[in-house]
Amino acid sequence: MYHYFMMNKEEFMAHYHQRSNVETTFMMVKTKFGDKLKSKNWIAQKNELLCKLIAHNIVVVIHEMYELGISPDFSTCSCN
Repeated sequence: MYHYFMMNKEEFMAHYHQRSNVETTFMMVKTKFGDKLKSKNWIAQKNELLCKLIAHNIVVVIHEMYELGISPDFSTCSCN
């Protein structure tokens, strides 16, 4: 792996950066919402985890709205 890294640094770093992004996201979700699921049933656990991920995405969007001064426009949403 070291030789691969030395010969193909750009490709290696592109894959490593994707991995570090995923690990950072998991750490953020666990820190914000806890690292344990309260549901007993497997389907309920899956739904609970998906809700945590949706809540994380909403928190990140709201944070970036304030950080970057972005005003969302939902008038073009085709959610009807």
